[in-house]
Formats: sequence, C-alpha cells, structure tokens
Amino acid sequence: MKRDRHNGIQWGRVLRRSAALVMVTAALWALLAAAGAGAAAEAFRALGEDGGFVSAVLRAELGEVEGAGGPFEALDRWGRLVVGQSTLLRSNEEAVAQWLAGENGAGAAEPEAPADPAKPSPTPEAEDPEDPASLPAVTTAPDDIIPRTLVPSSGSGYTRADGVYIYNTTGVEVDAAALASAQVNITLGDPAEPQILIMHTHATEAYTPDGTDVYVQTDNSRTLDNTQNMVRIGEEMKEVFEEMGLSVLHDETPYDYPQYNGAYGRSGVGVEAYLEQYPSIKIVLDVHRDALIGEDGTVYKPLTTVDGQDTAQVMLVMGSPEAGDYPRWMENLTLAMKIQKSMDTLYPTLARPITIRGSSVYNQELTNGSLLVEVGAHGNTLQEAIRGARLFARAAGQVLLELEGDG
Repeated sequence: MKRDRHNGIQWGRVLRRSAALVMVTAALWALLAAAGAGAAAEAFRALGEDGGFVSAVLRAELGEVEGAGGPFEALDRWGRLVVGQSTLLRSNEEAVAQWLAGENGAGAAEPEAPADPAKPSPTPEAEDPEDPASLPAVTTAPDDIIPRTLVPSSGSGYTRADGVYIYNTTGVEVDAAALASAQVNITLGDPAEPQILIMHTHATEAYTPDGTDVYVQTDNSRTLDNTQNMVRIGEEMKEVFEEMGLSVLHDETPYDYPQYNGAYGRSGVGVEAYLEQYPSIKIVLDVHRDALIGEDGTVYKPLTTVDGQDTAQVMLVMGSPEAGDYPRWMENLTLAMKIQKSMDTLYPTLARPITIRGSSVYNQELTNGSLLVEVGAHGNTLQEAIRGARLFARAAGQVLLELEGDG
C-alpha cells in the first residue's frame, strides 16, 4: 500500500516514540526488579497489570491515534512487537492490544490477529514467489538499517512448550507439548560416511555489503560470489560440524541461477540424488537468509548480541501438509524443537520462534530430518550472519551427536 509523505512522517514519529517508551519502561522495570520484593517494586508491578495505567502511558508517549489509517494502521501491525520488547507492557499485552485496536480501549472491538512480530513486514521471498524482480534491493548503508532482536509473543498463532516457541501460520493443529517430549526418530551412522547434507535452494542470496564484504550483484541482494552468499554460510556451518566430529557434504549448486523460477523443484531433485548416492545422510539443512522490509522501504535486520558481538538471529522454517503430501512432518518438527531448545539454552535470543508455513513443504518430505534454516536477513552484514551460522551449528551439533548410533 502506498502512503503519502504526511503519513510517512507520522509513522516515523510513532516508531521513534515507541522506541523511547520501550527503553524507559525496560529500564524502570530492571531498576525496580533489582530492589527485590519491596513495596515500591510491588506497586510498580501492580501498575504494569493495570490496563488503564498502561493505556495512559501509551497515550502519553504515542499521542492520540486518529482514525483507521495512517499511523493507526501502522501502529496496529507493530503494536505487539513494541509491547513484546518491554517487560512492563508485555505483562498486560491483551489490554494494550485492545487499546491499540480502538480509541482509548473503550468499547474496542476484538483486536485483529497481529502480524508475525518475528517478521515485521515480510517480503514474499521466503515463500518462493518465483519473481526475483519483487525482491528487495541491497541497502548499501548499514547504518540506515534498523536492528531488531525479534522475540516470541503470546499472541495469536503462538504455542509454547519446554521454553520453545512455535509460530503456526497454518490451520493445522500442533501439539507443542507432545513434540517437546517426543524422541527424534533418527539414528546417525558412522561418521566415516556422510551424515549431514547442507544445501541451498537460494544459494545466491546475499547480505548487505559492509567493509571488505562487497560483491557484484546477479540480482537484488544476490550474488554468485560464493565467499559472500549462502554457500559461505554453509561452509561456516560445515566447519563447525566437522570440528565436532560430524560428517558433512556441502552441495554448492546455485539452484536459483540463472533462473529463479522453480528453484525448489530443482533443489528437490538435487537432494534426492544425494540421498540415493549416500543413504547414510539423515539430516538435510537448506540454508537461506530472510528478507525483512517495511512497506515504506525501511530495511530491518534480526540482530542479537552474543559474547559482546553483533550476531544475526536464526529461524527454523517448517513446511506443513497444507501445502502437499508430507506424512512425516511432525517428525521433522520434533527435530526442530530439539535444536531450537539447544539454541535457546546455549545462546538465549539467538533463535527466532520456529515458523510453520502452509505455502510449501520445502522438500522436507524427502527425509524426517530436513530443516530450512534462515540465518539473518538481507539487512544483516556477512560477518553478523557468519557468527549466527556458527552458533547455530554448535547448538545443532550437540543435538545431532546424541543421535549417533551403530547405523
């Protein structure tokens, strides 16, 4: 949807004031939480559970929201993301959502189901739209990209078990508790034979050029330079897995070049060929990067900090039987849950919620150990993505080592 310049200015103002509100409330919460169970801290926590107080704070910081268009429309989509960054506001998320959906929360209609806060305004790239012209262009000024540590939500579509969040965009029911307690039905054989296949349906996906990490584009945010695209990310993962004693094959085929259309069909044929040649392969990782861009053209990147270093967040994307024949999809999802749990334990905030989509099975029907791994987004730098990829491999490797047996 196109917006006029006036609305764009108001939207920018809303974002700035929202950020200020988040920072202030988070700081106050941390300060009072440190005071223990004192009367002041308890009083503040009580206020955080008071819908009227929270709404008043939002009105004071964001101003009155006018009408059903312009900043209201933008704020409605971003409301839960803003709330999710603040412990105080998150404690009364439902009341805040109601206020955002109607004037002062009085007589507000049931709020519309929020967009996935883990994808602020997703491009269709991850859905393989077969249209490279629709993909976002490289942003050459990293300082202009907005970082977001994308966190789970208790909103519509989310389920949680054993500390792991799943964002289910489909109509298929998912029992997260059963998945969390289930065993992975995979046994990795002798590492003298290949155990893991790393491949890339969209190998040419690339990141924002930064420093010496520059490249010649083959299309928007894409390159055939394997030191800069997803092949580099796969190599970093392979190195970590092999350091841990796992055996890895890396398919560097650019299934999305020279033709983007039909990339998943071609990569599926490639995976089947590998599985036929190497029956020992039990794990298939299709490694991508995401693309996060707002309707106004603003580029976002999922970013966290690990050991003081900026690190791209990682998201596991799972297909579902809504998109086709996929009888063992719950087994793949069980593996995803175990790896997500490992990431959350070792590197809190590294992982975005597992996302289940109904648009494709992503070739995951070919094995019960197939995952689509999105490392950062096109707004991240290559170095941020490398750090995220290596930490993911370390966390996943711990899970996979437990699956080794006699074959």
